[in-house]
Amino acid sequence: MFSFVQKTGSRSLSVLRRFVHNEYITTRENNGTREITLNHEKTKNSLSLNMMNHLIEAINKNKEDISLRAIIISAKGNVFSAGHNLKELQSSSGVDQHKEIFSKATELMKSIILSPVPVIAKVNGFATAAGCQLVATCDIIVCSDSSKFSTPGANFGIFCSTPGIALGRSVCKSKATYMLFTGEPINAQEAYESGLVTKVVPANELDNEVEKIIEKIKHKSRSVISMGKEFFYQQIELSLFNAYDLGEKVMVDNVASKDGQEGIMSFVEKRKAKWSHR
Repeated sequence: MFSFVQKTGSRSLSVLRRFVHNEYITTRENNGTREITLNHEKTKNSLSLNMMNHLIEAINKNKEDISLRAIIISAKGNVFSAGHNLKELQSSSGVDQHKEIFSKATELMKSIILSPVPVIAKVNGFATAAGCQLVATCDIIVCSDSSKFSTPGANFGIFCSTPGIALGRSVCKSKATYMLFTGEPINAQEAYESGLVTKVVPANELDNEVEKIIEKIKHKSRSVISMGKEFFYQQIELSLFNAYDLGEKVMVDNVASKDGQEGIMSFVEKRKAKWSHR
């Protein structure tokens, strides 16, 4: 369902406000920001196959449109996401479906990493298991001071193996293993101190804080941010020396780009840069 609130002569995301709703998510696009809201409270926004399919579609839609500058993932209700829908993982559903579920979860996480624009998690509630994985995979995470995070799979006989991948790349080993082995939740302040989240604010300041971050992103060149994001995730997987070798090439390509030269000239000429986003 589409509801056009405001439209000018252009259909660019930067001038079009759009609201899309289905049983699992709502999507709002306004001034270059796409907010995807998990909207299936009756299952605590669980990452069912249907939910993950809708999320992947929403993240990937028109992702090369240069007017798209940032994606927000948020949730309705007091649970951001309870993780996988365990009803779909009963033995009666079959091994093939289990493989499909975990493959789809991997595809979802990869879609966030491969998105050319920053993906920001806006968390106001509990994020558990694969829900915590979803949060940890995002580029920037802002949460309310009442939010909590956990990987309690072992409590139910299913170790949070794949959630531990994202968690272990976000927090120190001892914090990750504590969360994975005990299943105990950590609060927002602990999540901040351990590096899982970027910022913690009161719930009534959450929207404004995310908007402030997005405004800072929008003042940069989209192509430069996209290039930088791609390199950041590539170099994480490399040895130190190989990362530097790749970084040299990326820096040379960046300097040679149209916006790279525009940025240099704006600094030299002491003026505001005019980005082409190319």
